[in-house]
Amino acid sequence: MRTLIVLTVLAVLVMAATCYESHESMESHEYLNPFIVRRRANDFIRADTRLGAITQERIRERNKAPQERQREICDDYYPCELYAFRHGYDAAYRHYFERRRTK
Repeated sequence: MRTLIVLTVLAVLVMAATCYESHESMESHEYLNPFIVRRRANDFIRADTRLGAITQERIRERNKAPQERQREICDDYYPCELYAFRHGYDAAYRHYFERRRTK
C-alpha cells in the first residue's frame, strides 16, 4: 500500500514539473489566441509592392533588348548555340539568321 502511495506522489510531482506553465510562456500574445485572423495574415507584405513588382516584371518581359531576343532565338536553335560557344552570340545570330532575313 505504501508503494502505491509513493508512486502516486511521484507521478503527481513529475506531472507538476512537466506541465508547469512559466510566466515567460504566458507573455506571448499567441498563448491566448494562437491563430491569426485571415485579414491580418499578410500584414507584413504590402500588396501594392507585390503587384508593382509583378507588373514591372511583365513589362520587362515584353520590352526585351534586341540582343536578348537574338540570344533566345539562338538558344532555341542547337547549331546556332554550338556556334555561339565558339564565336559568341552576336556572330552566331548573324551567321544563322541575318542572311535569311535580308533575302
